[in-house]
Amino acid sequence: MILTAIAIVFFNVSIYVVMALIYKRFRIPVLMPALTATFMVVVLLLYFEIPYDTYMIGGQWINKLLGPAVVSLAYPLYNQRHVLRRNLPAVLGGTLTGLLVGMFSGILLALLMGFPKQYILSLLPKSITTPVAIQISGSLGGESSLTSVFVMIAGFTGAIAGPYILKLFRVRSEIGIGIGLGTASHALGTAKALEYGEQSLSMSSVAMTVCAIAGSFTAPLVAWLLYH
Repeated sequence: MILTAIAIVFFNVSIYVVMALIYKRFRIPVLMPALTATFMVVVLLLYFEIPYDTYMIGGQWINKLLGPAVVSLAYPLYNQRHVLRRNLPAVLGGTLTGLLVGMFSGILLALLMGFPKQYILSLLPKSITTPVAIQISGSLGGESSLTSVFVMIAGFTGAIAGPYILKLFRVRSEIGIGIGLGTASHALGTAKALEYGEQSLSMSSVAMTVCAIAGSFTAPLVAWLLYH
């Protein structure tokens, strides 16, 4: 069992390292390691017919590192605390605006496409980091597995398209870049923000946290307005 876990961890790390080297060489957003490594892992699991339960023998070890990884974001945030204090109104205003735009734009598209109620409730917290989004979705009557998919789509879309959108609108401020990426694509956006500097990383982690807290209150309210 332990050897299987070690082999799976090595398998994941090796794929990520290879994808990271490819990304470092070409620097194309669609080749970001989080996306390409995930794709390669899925393809290889399907090809070799490895069951999900078997994969999670080692996958759970990696999963347990998510907590410390999130906590580690406090370090760059501490280093940039003076920037946060000086720009707090802009950070909170931009983040909350982005959260509401993300919610209502998703709902509008879902309604126009004729999605059923459960799908819309599952889609509602898509702009919030996965653990919180799943809890919100479940409390509203949504499907947690659908919510996970919607959150992943939002994360990958924002991390890939974000740099092009920022360039199109000539957003050069590290604070603005961090808020945009963290609000639109949460953890994946925060990982992308690291490429722009520590300040962007800090603001992105703040935006992700604010979205999680504010979304816990606004999502039930939006659902109530829709269906009551």
